[in-house]
Amino acid sequence: MSDFSGMDDLLQDFLVEAGDLLSGVDNKLVDLERAPNDKGLLNDIFRGFHTIKGGAGFLNAVELVTLCHLTENLFDKLRNGELAITPEVMDVILSSTGAVRDMFGYLEQGVQPTAADPQLIEHLRQAIAGTLSGATQADQAAPARAPVPVPASPVPVVASTPQDGLDWNALFETVTGATPAIVAEKTVAPASPPAPLHQSDEELALKSPEQIIKAAVGRRATDKPGASGPVGRRDSEKQRDNSIRVDTARLDQVLNLSGEIGLTKNRLNALRSDILNGRSDTETLHALDLAVSQLDLLVSDLQNAVMKTRMQPIGRLFQKYPRIARDLARNLGKDVELVLSGEETEIDKTMIEDLSDPIIHLIRNAVDHGVEETQERLANGKPEKSIVRLEARQEGDHIVILVADDGRGMNAERLRAKAVEKGLITDEEANTMDERQSYNLVFLPGFSMASQISDVSGRGVGMDVVRTNIQKLNGSIEIRSTLGKGTTFVISLPLTLAILPVLLVRLGEQPFAVPLSMVREILPIEPAEVQEVGGRATMVVRGEVLPIMPLSSLLGWEPVQTPEYGVLMQSAEQSFILAIDSFAGREDAVIKSLDDFRPKGVAGVTTLSNGQIVLILDMKELLGALGDSRGGGVSRRALLARMELPALAA
Repeated sequence: MSDFSGMDDLLQDFLVEAGDLLSGVDNKLVDLERAPNDKGLLNDIFRGFHTIKGGAGFLNAVELVTLCHLTENLFDKLRNGELAITPEVMDVILSSTGAVRDMFGYLEQGVQPTAADPQLIEHLRQAIAGTLSGATQADQAAPARAPVPVPASPVPVVASTPQDGLDWNALFETVTGATPAIVAEKTVAPASPPAPLHQSDEELALKSPEQIIKAAVGRRATDKPGASGPVGRRDSEKQRDNSIRVDTARLDQVLNLSGEIGLTKNRLNALRSDILNGRSDTETLHALDLAVSQLDLLVSDLQNAVMKTRMQPIGRLFQKYPRIARDLARNLGKDVELVLSGEETEIDKTMIEDLSDPIIHLIRNAVDHGVEETQERLANGKPEKSIVRLEARQEGDHIVILVADDGRGMNAERLRAKAVEKGLITDEEANTMDERQSYNLVFLPGFSMASQISDVSGRGVGMDVVRTNIQKLNGSIEIRSTLGKGTTFVISLPLTLAILPVLLVRLGEQPFAVPLSMVREILPIEPAEVQEVGGRATMVVRGEVLPIMPLSSLLGWEPVQTPEYGVLMQSAEQSFILAIDSFAGREDAVIKSLDDFRPKGVAGVTTLSNGQIVLILDMKELLGALGDSRGGGVSRRALLARMELPALAA
């Protein structure tokens, strides 16, 4: 039972407000360390602790009140000039904010927080008395903290996502309500496609694909477009904060547009009655055309207005990083300042939590690996203080986030040598890599330049996690570096995950959707231009040799007809030509997730204007299903045989 029965609303309001206050206090403390005599900062921090203490008092959180009261007393003496800020005092203050945040964790679980670490309380009392010694700095920086309790709950039995995919034929028959046209009417030369994707999970094997997809999608092609279905991301990874703050002006706009749509609906109903009663003159039809056009415009405006309610300033994500950078730099004995820019840039709320870990990894990487030690910087003629810059801005329909440092930069030759040493690439591959490809080696699982494992780095997992999480958001990451001057990581993300521009392609009569962000151009596949390089069918596009990947091979389907077109697709790692039969156009897809079950290679589903449900393909996962993408594709002979050109295939 909760310790706050009957006070749930008050508790939640306190946690939201106090959490924002504490994040602001953390940032002001980092600024205060650089400007210890700033009276404005001292007063702001004092008021922050005072407000948190007042709210905790209403909740009868005695231990939180005690900790805030002691810290408040310390700041009262600091702002009155009775005490001076020293590194030791600052360590104690930052430890206090960390303990307050831990107590918030108790409150989130509905229990009263336990007492703060006695050593921290003692150090606070010593700081207030002016007797704090620097001998206990390590203890002050990281006092022992009691673990935050996690309420016990039964572990639900949920079918895990199969790693090897499933029977695509059964999947399409179930999702679309139609039998996929994948059986060729005549025999074609075997192309040795990869084995069809199959069920690998024992529990899933007990159910048919039809049962799984019906449960996951919850609707069929006969349902009305826009009917309710599973929306959003899977919440199996961790519990998320589903609340959001919205400017009332934006809600007013949504309300006004809803009213306008209601008036237009009434007008359409009146015109419908006139037409059913036999009135079909030019004036009536013109009025109908105007009403439909107005409805189309209003619905588009409403969609944009609703999307804006999901947008949040990225500054709410950025505000916790100065403290992280400060603590790590102090631990490493470096002088580093994190400069924030573009905090007002807005981003989809659903992306903020997923961006937290990648940005933390990049900042820690910049402080640990990117910037040099003080002596090295001075020897190279650089300022003693290192600058790490975290910036966000909107460019067109994308959000760009930069994490840049003014450190030593990246050495492409050393990166290649380290990758060869660890067996991640061969000597031959290393010799063919340019600088951009060499920088991307840091994203390989297991790659690390650290000579020994520490609490910060050395295990070769951080940057791999960064790229994986960015790709989950349909984004990309690029590295730019100049040896001796610094490194910049450029993250590009879509404005929202709810709507995805897609290109509709076909295999036979079956449409698929591929992300438009990966599409560079569309070109015809001419048999005479198909060449074989390393056992794979390729085409030369403006001097670049690109592998041809038939979509039928990626899905494990037998081809129905000649692949006449190629879609030049480009990701951060590679470029390739996706061979398809025809096109169905371009659409802005409203993504519906497959809830608790997501087959490998499927990013989600969308509903077309005619009510047909189409799968949105995850090209990176499909290529991964072939194993090493460098060895994927088909031979020229097999491709030309598929193209019904036996003379050329011979």
